[in-house]
Amino acid sequence: MPIATVNPANGETLKTYEAMGAEEIERRLQLAEATFRTYRTSSFAERARLMHRAADLLDEDQQDIGRIMTTEMGKPVKQARAEAAKCAKSMRWYADHAEELLADEQPAAADVKDSGGARALVRYRPLGPVLAVMPWNFPLWQVIRFAAPALMAGNVGLLKHASNVPQTALYLEDLFHRAGFPEGAFQTLLVGSGAIEEILRDERVKAATLTGSEPAGRAVASVAGDMVKKTVLELGGSDPYVVMPSADIDRAAAIAVTARVQNNGQSCIAAKRFIVHADVFDAFAERFVAGMKALTVGDPLEEKTEVGPVASEQGRSDLEELVDDAVESGATVLCGGERPDGAGWFYPPTVLTDITREMRIHREETFGPVATLYRVADLDEAVLLANDTPFGLSSNVWTRDEAQVERFVRDLEAGGVFFNGMTASHPAFPFGGVKRSGYGRELSGHGIREFCNITTVWHGA
Repeated sequence: MPIATVNPANGETLKTYEAMGAEEIERRLQLAEATFRTYRTSSFAERARLMHRAADLLDEDQQDIGRIMTTEMGKPVKQARAEAAKCAKSMRWYADHAEELLADEQPAAADVKDSGGARALVRYRPLGPVLAVMPWNFPLWQVIRFAAPALMAGNVGLLKHASNVPQTALYLEDLFHRAGFPEGAFQTLLVGSGAIEEILRDERVKAATLTGSEPAGRAVASVAGDMVKKTVLELGGSDPYVVMPSADIDRAAAIAVTARVQNNGQSCIAAKRFIVHADVFDAFAERFVAGMKALTVGDPLEEKTEVGPVASEQGRSDLEELVDDAVESGATVLCGGERPDGAGWFYPPTVLTDITREMRIHREETFGPVATLYRVADLDEAVLLANDTPFGLSSNVWTRDEAQVERFVRDLEAGGVFFNGMTASHPAFPFGGVKRSGYGRELSGHGIREFCNITTVWHGA
């Protein structure tokens, strides 16, 4: 795949880039290693000062970087600006909280005495250069939620971004450089996916994080496992959105629309499978379908646009194949389902029902504005259907029944359970999944500690 900006709204190639050669990659690896030796000894106060400066610059750049993201991967420009604002907010959060999150831990005095020691502590120390393999769908946020905690912990970052967002990738390196971070603290590697294995096998690279597809996760985890290196993986999701009879149906249906089509439906944590109790199915379906039909689809640079194109021609073809397979197998189309005429890789907001387990769309992730709608008889069936997926990233449940809340928390196989609202990420809360959605956690204290050497320090009596 070429390293290029191709506008998905019209298919026009705007910029192309040459992949870095072996000599430049080696130079950057040397720089990362050298920078880490000194950066790791910097104070939390100094790192926080630099991170706050980077956040301020990002706020100043919000309009420009928003347009770049939109032209590279097609998200509505209002959502692109909101993504930049969220990144700046998260950078400030880590700048303000990293020191307390990584503070020395003191074991209980009785345990220290029992060990035969006089004193002991647990200290979090940085690992070194961390390779981040990042996707195009949230081209700023996916990187910042790795970079902010990693840099605040004293690590340095090497970014291999998706090949269709090179301008965003280069912007990120420039952002940290302008903020005053050492030159090698955060570097973008403009390389294709074929270069990842050799970089990850390099002894100077101490760990890796990947957000992306299941095959990409398997590949990186395999290499890292062979090299005995730590990895954090955030892979696909096919999140359930369960609606029970006690729910506020009007609100549940309205938020369901946003939950499905955020980022043009290209979000791992977007709700994708809508599982609705039979008692409220018709009422929910009517409101949900009406909301999907009412969405404004068009040029993502227009302020009024709510749904833009999917990011690539292949992505739209993959989406069409899933819909066509379902329809041929008996699914009912409640809205959408047909490719529009004209330029760009647009696909309409679509709702399918009468889904069966034999259909590909039941098993595979739909990465675009396509929803599947299921009717269930009771809570037990809702839980079984929600868990009937190889993924386990997040989940949404609408109910006012506290007994049901406890049951869903206990039984849903997911890294998050969000009640009466849509799944969202926030720097204070851990983010990640189970099953084929990956392992490890990003964000919060859990995320910043993933790439730390958790060190026991013990002193004898």
